[in-house]
Amino acid sequence: MMTRLPRFAAGALAGLIAVPATAQDDGLLVFDYSGFEAPAFHEAYTDTHGGSPDFAFFGDEEEAFQKIRSGFRVDVSHVCAGSVSKWVASGILEPWDTSRIPAFPDLDANLTGRDVGGAANAQEVYFLPTDFGSTAIAYDSAQVPAEDVASLDVFLDPAYAGRVTLPDNVDDAYALAYLATGTTDWTGASDAQFEAASQWLRDVHPNLRTYWTDPAELAQLLASGEVLVAWAWNETLPTMTDEGFTIGFERMPREGSSLWLCGYVNLKDGEGSEDKAYDFVNAMLDPSSTQSLLDAGYGHANAAAMSEIEAARLDAVGLGPIEGPVLAQLPMDSALRQKQSEIFEKIKAGF
Repeated sequence: MMTRLPRFAAGALAGLIAVPATAQDDGLLVFDYSGFEAPAFHEAYTDTHGGSPDFAFFGDEEEAFQKIRSGFRVDVSHVCAGSVSKWVASGILEPWDTSRIPAFPDLDANLTGRDVGGAANAQEVYFLPTDFGSTAIAYDSAQVPAEDVASLDVFLDPAYAGRVTLPDNVDDAYALAYLATGTTDWTGASDAQFEAASQWLRDVHPNLRTYWTDPAELAQLLASGEVLVAWAWNETLPTMTDEGFTIGFERMPREGSSLWLCGYVNLKDGEGSEDKAYDFVNAMLDPSSTQSLLDAGYGHANAAAMSEIEAARLDAVGLGPIEGPVLAQLPMDSALRQKQSEIFEKIKAGF
């Protein structure tokens, strides 16, 4: 989610081989999306250790998961909440000791807890949320009336046939589809709710121009006029605004909008310093990182630090408070997520 590289597709721009990308700190190896190595995101770590940790990059979480399962040793890894259950079940993680994380009591209560932490035992926390964002309707406000985006039905509207786009990402696509079909909590989605969401995506498919793969592509689609309406990450709002584009970002359609959430996990077989692993996540959660994350289009999981940010600043990046349904992209049953992934690939192929 940067202009900055996208949170799910950064690898296409960075070479994406799972080898260390820097050689700054042989005591800690962080597996991450390209772009998150920015020193401003972990300033407290560099202040303590005189430089950043070592980073290796992946393109998507499934790639990261498979490389780690194949023996690639890393100490901590960035992962988004939808993948947490699978990673925990695989046995490759160890829980965080929250007594070593001073900011843990300051984390947004909506982003923590057993379901987000990924553990059956509520006392164990495998996932530390650090960054989040919203996903909603981005649209060309010079050509699309506000009333047309008052409902997620805009993606089905024949008036916009060939002028709408969805992300090429199963979690974001299904978050939209569940909302559009009346489900605001996917963690316990029934078979009927899954089928309804899948059918909605099938119905939308013929109306699409394309499935966008990264924010730069989406920005080009909107700027060129090829696309008028998109299901988009909040970074689209400041990026397009900075470019002088007439962009709207509707987070309160009748059916609601979505919230994505990412953070860090502690790998069981990491060969680096456990102390440095805690120093790194503590730096990511430190208030000194809040503004830099916001500048890149991310919210910060440290609620105490976020409370110091002016409301107008949050609104400008699509992260201000809203009223209405919000589907949080929390961990779900791994079998359901796998089923969604399989069906989404079929839908994109026209089936």
